Amino acid sequence: MRGSAYGRTVDERDGATGRGARSLPGGPTARPVVAPRPPGPRLAAAALVAAGGVVGVAGREGVSLVVPEIEGVEVVVCLVNVVGAFLLGWLYQALARGAAGDPAGRRAARLKLLLGTGFCGGFTTYSSLATDTVLLLDRDRVALGVAYALGTVLVGALATVAGIALGARGRRGTGA
Repeated sequence: MRGSAYGRTVDERDGATGRGARSLPGGPTARPVVAPRPPGPRLAAAALVAAGGVVGVAGREGVSLVVPEIEGVEVVVCLVNVVGAFLLGWLYQALARGAAGDPAGRRAARLKLLLGTGFCGGFTTYSSLATDTVLLLDRDRVALGVAYALGTVLVGALATVAGIALGARGRRGTGA
């Protein structure tokens, strides 16, 4: 018989000796179970991601208003994805200090949620890249579609490496 109360599970079968099992007074064997986390930190993390995402999407929309389409290609999609890749590389390298338990580590974790997952997640749009590629292929512009997709991904990868290098350079300058 199994029961659960306050984060631990009790198994009353005879001979239950799982890893980490211990005997409780009265005979049953208890196996410690991780108690569920309270919802507060998860809600705060979700709020950070949502806030960053709203600003990121608004930023992408703002860029799309000033960057024209060229020859049927949504240049803005390539641009925001490459810029977003650079920002993610820089951000994660620049914030790669401190353990999660110290104040700098907790602050870095919150900034990663707000700016990395939230802002950059809202700013970039790889689903639009896929859609635009399919549209180019459907219009029999195969070479352009393939170049657009592969070019965006490859230039994005190079932008990420450049962002990481810049972030590492900035960290060396701060003694971190």
